[in-house]
Amino acid sequence: MQDPRFQPNLSSTYQPIKCSINCNCDNEGVQCTYERRYAEMSSSSGVLGEDIVSFGNESELVPQRAVFGCETLETGDLYSQRADGIMGLGRGRLSVMDQLVDKRVIDDSFSLCYGGMGVGGGAMVLGAIPSPPGMVFTHSDPFRSPYYNIELKEIHVAGKPLKLSPKVFDQRHGTVLDSGTTYAYLPEEAFLAFKDALIKKIHFLKRVHGPDPSYNDICFSGAGRDVTQLSKIFPEVDMVFNNGQKWSLSPENYLFRSVYILLSIYRPFLSLAWFIYNTSIIFSEHNSALREHRMQLPEKFGGYQLVELKVEPQMKRSWMF
Repeated sequence: MQDPRFQPNLSSTYQPIKCSINCNCDNEGVQCTYERRYAEMSSSSGVLGEDIVSFGNESELVPQRAVFGCETLETGDLYSQRADGIMGLGRGRLSVMDQLVDKRVIDDSFSLCYGGMGVGGGAMVLGAIPSPPGMVFTHSDPFRSPYYNIELKEIHVAGKPLKLSPKVFDQRHGTVLDSGTTYAYLPEEAFLAFKDALIKKIHFLKRVHGPDPSYNDICFSGAGRDVTQLSKIFPEVDMVFNNGQKWSLSPENYLFRSVYILLSIYRPFLSLAWFIYNTSIIFSEHNSALREHRMQLPEKFGGYQLVELKVEPQMKRSWMF
């Protein structure tokens, strides 16, 4: 269920951003406009405005004036998903993060925590928090690209490195952390190496057809449906960064469930797909910090409330990556 649409004419504190040399302008040359296009071909466009933005009743942040896009047109997944909107956390000048940092309201850092299987949801913290034990740090170069790039060097499966050149992970923008991308996408060479290494470790599982004939899934049955027992069947996967630090992913971090079979390797366009569950990622200007941890999210966290979308009947499940 969507929230009511924002109506600027009903807000006594709303102000349009007037046209200037620093922005694109509407046809009348009166107001600043924006347009954003995303990799999956969706888009959002509209005008820029400023108003008081609040961060939820349980947040320590007091409401702040901020510039944002007041959307008048959206296409693709943004439209079909019927979301209330999208919040940019990138390195751009108008991102919510940069505006709050410029106001000296928060430190130049934010954190995302993704809920685990059976928990879902997540939490977001704007501003610095103490680094918990076991946090893994890797450098992020803001001059290389506008994205949160990290210096991935190797991937290990069951403690053994994949036979890949580090250059595989260092093309164009490098390895990028993107909270808006559901799956992790690997270059074809890296995906095939990962897939082969994993299959060797689970060769005792029976191969079956995938749930969606539109994709060339590589699927197995016999893995069971108890998340806590996955590590007894599937190997641990490690990401090794240029500084030598290693981030370990348990099976539930690179598998996802299907209600039809018991394991699937999801391979759209030769890309690896995994979810990053039970994981905190802290973003700052020059470093990205990652840490796997176990947590039960509260029913409410800041302005975010967890909602049960679907109660599945007892049936066979599959695991996909």
